[in-house]
Order: sequence, then structure tokens, then C-alpha cells
Amino acid sequence: MKKIKSNKKEKIVKIFGVSYTLEITYKYIKIPKLNIEGKTIKILLPNKYKKINNEVIIEMLIDKMYEAIAEKELDTIMEKARLTLKFAPEEFEIARIDKTLGKCYKDKIIINPDIVMYKKETIEYIIFHEFCYFKCRKHSKKFYEMLKSYIPNYQTCAYEVAGMQY
Repeated sequence: MKKIKSNKKEKIVKIFGVSYTLEITYKYIKIPKLNIEGKTIKILLPNKYKKINNEVIIEMLIDKMYEAIAEKELDTIMEKARLTLKFAPEEFEIARIDKTLGKCYKDKIIINPDIVMYKKETIEYIIFHEFCYFKCRKHSKKFYEMLKSYIPNYQTCAYEVAGMQY
């Protein structure tokens, strides 16, 4: 999943569907740092990284940022789904899953932290989708009726994440 989009002038990273410009600065520091200021994600890298390809390091920093945001924000959305649907899996986990935003297993739901790239409405849709799948266990007419009763515009959200698995 491509987290950083580039055009000729700037690199863009999305958080909750909002675009942030990536600003990379080199300083005399020992470890990389990341801060969000306004609509800019400022990454400070040690000077020794100037001469090497730092794309991998930047990806790792964005991954860590997404994980931190997911840890903080997904509990609230999961609780909303639990209260709304009046059932829940035993547990949920935030973990990287290749090309997948969410997955329902026997007794838990796994959510990819990259989900925070999308609007909160879309994140709620994916989580409700997994909860409904947890209840129905297949994408049947009953599943889609249940999903639509909680997320009436689910098709719009599904279009936003087209090509991703969940």
C-alpha cells in the first residue's frame, strides 16, 4: 500500500483522509524524529542520512506514526461498533496485513494500521464490515442488509477502498 504520494514539488501523506505535506530536514541528531505541525509532517533525519536513499527510513517513520494513531483512535471506533451492534469478537488487534485493511478470524478482528489513511467514515465502514462478517460469516444478502442498516452509504465507502481487501 503506497503511503507516500509524490508529485514533482512535494510528497503527500494522508491521515483520516486529509493530505499532509511531508517536509524532510537534516540536523545533527542521533535518531530520526517526526512531528505534525498544521498540515505538515516534519521529519528530522540525522545528517548522515543525506547521502543515502532515505525512502525506507521515511516509510518506517510513517508506519510508526500510523501505528500510534491507530492505537489511539481505533479503540473508540471499535467501542462504537460494539455498542451499536450489541455483539463483539473476543478481541481485536492492530497488525500489518499485506494489501488488507481488516480481517475477521474465528474470535478476533485484525485491523491494519494503514487504515488511518482513510476518512473516519470509511474506517467505521471497514470496522462495521468486519463486525457484520463476524456475525454472518459470509458476504450474503443478510450480511449486506445488516451492513446497510448501520452504514447506509457503505457503497460510497467501499468505492474509496476499492482494490483493498477487508
